[in-house]
Amino acid sequence: EEEEEEEEEEEEEPRAVEARGKRRPGRCRGAPRTAETAQRLKRSRRLKANNRERNRMHNLNAALDALRDVLPTFPEDAKLTKIETLRFAHNYIWALTETLRLA
Repeated sequence: EEEEEEEEEEEEEPRAVEARGKRRPGRCRGAPRTAETAQRLKRSRRLKANNRERNRMHNLNAALDALRDVLPTFPEDAKLTKIETLRFAHNYIWALTETLRLA
């Protein structure tokens, strides 16, 4: 993953130069691409999209794990599913709110 991040950083630097008005030769929008270049670009974009989605899911799962840690469950070792975790958290927050409202 680190190598891919470094590659992304290398690719982003020339864009900053483009933003200042200087263009890289052969990179304008109307420039024709060879089939091989188009395939390589498509594959690169797909790999980056896959990495973004993988990171998104890792972050989501980490957040759900953190939420599971603060929810009171019995037995302690029972792992709730994602939807069970969200429903339980919603109901738990509602119950705590009601307890405060009635107190």
